[in-house]
Amino acid sequence: MEGNFIKINGDNAEENAFARRVEEGIRGQFARRLFTKFAKAIVTYRLLEEGDRVAVCISGGKDSWLMAKLFQELKRHNKFPFELVFLVMDPGYSPANRRMIEDNARLLDVPVTIFESDIFQNVSEIEKSPCYICARMRRGHLYSKAKELGCNKIALGHHYDDVIETILMGMLYGGQMQTMMPRVDSANFEGMRLIRPMYLIRERDIMAWRDFYGLKFLQCACRFTEQNADINRENTSKRLKVKRIIAELKKDDPEIEQNIFKSAENVNLSTVIAYKDKMGEKHYYYDE
Repeated sequence: MEGNFIKINGDNAEENAFARRVEEGIRGQFARRLFTKFAKAIVTYRLLEEGDRVAVCISGGKDSWLMAKLFQELKRHNKFPFELVFLVMDPGYSPANRRMIEDNARLLDVPVTIFESDIFQNVSEIEKSPCYICARMRRGHLYSKAKELGCNKIALGHHYDDVIETILMGMLYGGQMQTMMPRVDSANFEGMRLIRPMYLIRERDIMAWRDFYGLKFLQCACRFTEQNADINRENTSKRLKVKRIIAELKKDDPEIEQNIFKSAENVNLSTVIAYKDKMGEKHYYYDE
């Protein structure tokens, strides 16, 4: 332990053998669906640069664990020098959930650095939008610890399906056209950048990888939402509705998901009534 950090490495021969099989799968049968798209996102959106030190943020779910293994594979290719820190924040997990994260770190041979916070305890006292506040607080803690560890970037495990669902949710429930960006410079932590290298990977392929190896990961591990089912349903119902809308539309048009994704990069400002610039100032079509 170093201060409030705990480092966990896989040191069991049998577990390491399992990790090697997972890595062989990433290079083999899952390469096209996972690693190729991971590498493509990094190149297309310029997510990595020489000399980067990236905090790979692991929440305990399927997406972030796969991201960790993909980063390990990328590091083995060693096209240019960069460093990785596999960072886990414990915001107040139950002992069982904390143990699952530690067990998976050993099983997958990912040398995680764990630090603790009291986010769940603080959020339990918030009545309005607790999940939104929790997400913001978690992001801030991750930025802070990553910077403390000498990182200039944090990597999150959002995938292709998250992106298209966010586009539709913004339109249907937020009255705005926006997307989940592949990289974002932090407004509050100077010199820090958030990247999403899973941007082009489909959720169904992540699930196929997980199920093929019989892996068990955390779902939502928040004690607050577990104890307040109504709040949890309220926060997830909109995204579930959007998932169902996309699935229904796909029955008639198999290209619907791709079209939603492309809509965020094919914006024609001459056909948009109004838009906001980087400073948040609104411009109407007749301004020019």
